[in-house]
Amino acid sequence: MKSTTRNDTPVAIEGGGVELRMQEIGGDMTVAFARFPQGTDMRPLAEGLPGDLCQCPHWGYLFKGRLKMRTEGGEEIYEAGQAFYWAPGHVPEALEDCEYLDFSPTEEFNEVIDHLKSQM
Repeated sequence: MKSTTRNDTPVAIEGGGVELRMQEIGGDMTVAFARFPQGTDMRPLAEGLPGDLCQCPHWGYLFKGRLKMRTEGGEEIYEAGQAFYWAPGHVPEALEDCEYLDFSPTEEFNEVIDHLKSQM
């Protein structure tokens, strides 16, 4: 078994108020702590991924803010206090300052993060 805190989790992406901390926590799962300031739109960084969308599933909880998730099938709004599942094929936009925690399959998540970093 393994555990971590936000402060003990290494920063994977940082800049412009965006902070993503991630760490593999066992098996093939990674925990991520994310902060997006209002107006953060991940669409430009997702360009070049299949369908220009994140293809990694995520399970988590939104602690703060409102987030619009764009998918091939439309848009959905998530608000603080909601647990979520984001299926493959999505890209977020922060409608308010957001903070959330998610769990994702490590291999797929690393592929997405490597792509996002290459676009920065």
